[in-house]
Amino acid sequence: MARKSEQVTIGRRRIELSNLDKLLYPGTRFTKAKVIDYYIKASKYILPHLKNRPITLKRFPEGIFGEAFYEKDAPAFTPKWVKTVPVPRRETPGPDIQYILINDLSTLVWVANLATLEIHPFLHTAARIDRPTAVVFDHDPGAGANVLDSARVALMLRELLQRLGLESYVKVSGSKGLQVYVPLNSAVTYEETQPFAEGIAKLLAQQEPELIVWQMPK
Repeated sequence: MARKSEQVTIGRRRIELSNLDKLLYPGTRFTKAKVIDYYIKASKYILPHLKNRPITLKRFPEGIFGEAFYEKDAPAFTPKWVKTVPVPRRETPGPDIQYILINDLSTLVWVANLATLEIHPFLHTAARIDRPTAVVFDHDPGAGANVLDSARVALMLRELLQRLGLESYVKVSGSKGLQVYVPLNSAVTYEETQPFAEGIAKLLAQQEPELIVWQMPK
């Protein structure tokens, strides 16, 4: 079993790193230590996209082939120096969810040490939880489709958005899909962006019913 651990100093923080020899990507012998090193080297590109946004973590303590789980609430052992923000629950009663804010390298390293292989930031910032900064279209290929099909739909979506005077940007999503981001430079709410995104998805699905669906089956 992986037991190697050590303490590192990131800025003013002393962080205990554990199980550094743990294989998180067995096929390439990629250990937790290498994951943490990657986050550090890529931090100048990652942190601007996370700053002041509530974060949902997806943790893989036994690696990508083991059981994973999403974590919204900051765990009880979260250090006091890790910033959090309370967000009211929408579907069930109870106390606010304390979401982590990854605003600095020390927090990013601490999160990486939890075997967080996916970091899911909200579309809004902590200051205005009702105001998204982008509209996102998820191109997730289902059975019989692949990333090339996702790319074809993304090009169709871009053409439609251009006709509406909107710029869009594509990014990879997970292991097989794409996402198309439409930055918002004006103060709009989710109540405005949600029906807009749904209308666009319905329109494309009507035009290409054999290729596109707009509803998630589960």
